[in-house]
Amino acid sequence: MSLQPGAPAGTQPAPPRRTHLLVPTPEQLAARRLRRRTRLLRPAYWLPFVLLLVVLAIGWGIGARQMPYLFVPLGEIAGVLSEDPAYFLQNTLVTLGEALVGLGIGFVAAFALAVVVSEVAVVRRAVMPFAVVLSVTPLVAIAPLLVVALGFGMAPKVVLTALVCFFPILINVATGLRAVPGPVLEVYRTVAASRLEVLRYLRVPASLPYVFASLRIVFPLSMIGAVVAELAAAGSADGLGSVIQVASSQNRLATVWAAIFVLAALGSLLFWFVTLAERRVLHWHQP
Repeated sequence: MSLQPGAPAGTQPAPPRRTHLLVPTPEQLAARRLRRRTRLLRPAYWLPFVLLLVVLAIGWGIGARQMPYLFVPLGEIAGVLSEDPAYFLQNTLVTLGEALVGLGIGFVAAFALAVVVSEVAVVRRAVMPFAVVLSVTPLVAIAPLLVVALGFGMAPKVVLTALVCFFPILINVATGLRAVPGPVLEVYRTVAASRLEVLRYLRVPASLPYVFASLRIVFPLSMIGAVVAELAAAGSADGLGSVIQVASSQNRLATVWAAIFVLAALGSLLFWFVTLAERRVLHWHQP
């Protein structure tokens, strides 16, 4: 082993500097986690959001005074939620269950089809135009048809939610599976790796950022799909969509807005849950 120029005889060469590694070192990961924890304590991080909430609350109060037929005071909405929290919790769990089951079915179907699409060019040319047609089809319009075909139970909600979530997952996962750098793929080919090995050890890990990007989209979308199906199923008795429909027919605006706020909070929690899971799973990923 040759010594560095100018180094005295008998000394060991300096170890190479790791300045171009794709995978961050443990020290870099620890520093990144520390920055995330301390960032929450900085006013510059949370103060803009708090100020925006204050402005929205003031605007809401003005709207409640000027347009009482559309807005209600926030105090009344909080009162409705506090009067019967078990009622909202029960219906929230129903809607959440429908959304998660539909999302799970849509994710499994879309991921399996994305794998086939990324590996077989003939299937890709046949399926992708149909998937584009499905994506631009107003699925809200077919919700009543699903209710007629599948009844007023859980089935039409699950099917509609799966359809809503299907296309974003398919496009993102298919893109991620094919987003493998060419030189890295050539290395696998030079060692005679099978297509299954390339898929397992290269394409699937490379697609994980795209998978989580799609999940950040479809988790809130799954709630929308479930609520739309509940609104279409006029005979349905459970779910936040049914709560909104019944309260609207009885002109109980506070209950309507309470259900909407619960949906918004639940969608936000699902979004942040996916974001947290992404940080845990993709700690090695450099965006």
